[in-house]
Amino acid sequence: MSNRGVSPGVSFVVPALNEEANVAATVGELREACSGLLEEYELILVDDGSTDRTGPIMDEIAAAGPRVMVVHNPRNLGLGGSYKVGLSRARCEHFMLVPGDNAWPSDGLAPILRAIGQADIVVPYVTNSEVRPLPRRLLSAAFTQILNLLFGLRLRYYNGVVVHRTQLLRQIEIRSDGFAYQAEALIKLIMSGATYVEVPCCIVERTAGNSKALGFRNFARVAGTIYYLLREVRRTQREQKLRK
Repeated sequence: MSNRGVSPGVSFVVPALNEEANVAATVGELREACSGLLEEYELILVDDGSTDRTGPIMDEIAAAGPRVMVVHNPRNLGLGGSYKVGLSRARCEHFMLVPGDNAWPSDGLAPILRAIGQADIVVPYVTNSEVRPLPRRLLSAAFTQILNLLFGLRLRYYNGVVVHRTQLLRQIEIRSDGFAYQAEALIKLIMSGATYVEVPCCIVERTAGNSKALGFRNFARVAGTIYYLLREVRRTQREQKLRK
């Protein structure tokens, strides 16, 4: 992994798959949230194999304003895959993914940005989850409870727009390319001693399209990531006992 990422500020990666109706609004909300809070930031827009106008819209955004770079994935890499693509190009001290579906308003992002520097990791949790469909809420709650039970943690949320220190992220391997990428990063870093602070925030209901989090392929990927993490934790614990 590259060792770039030493400038102060935040590198935002904005991945999008067929989000032509939302990606420009996402960028607008991000810029509004940063105004007055961040002196330095960059936007890494990742077109994750879209078949609509998402890619061209991203190019237009980059051509019209500063601080923006665009990456066009030749094929769909998944949310975790796009996260890693953005991380490899990040040049700022902190790193944060904001999905290109315009679910995070500027006033929901601002409390997260204000908390940067309080710990190694800023972990947001949603306080108005009722805006999401019931199946999505049940899945998220079950996912959180399972991870907390399995790994002895007490996080309120694992899938939010988490802020990490870029260099810390680059010290671990994130294997997941799916929705469990953030849970993998959080578990590995927190269990290795990274500090974190949790921040309440609000989201908005998606303005177009359906959530991609409920598909069978995603369930399989998440289950595989949890199994891998359990094996990794047990291996680490065995190694620690042997060293004692």
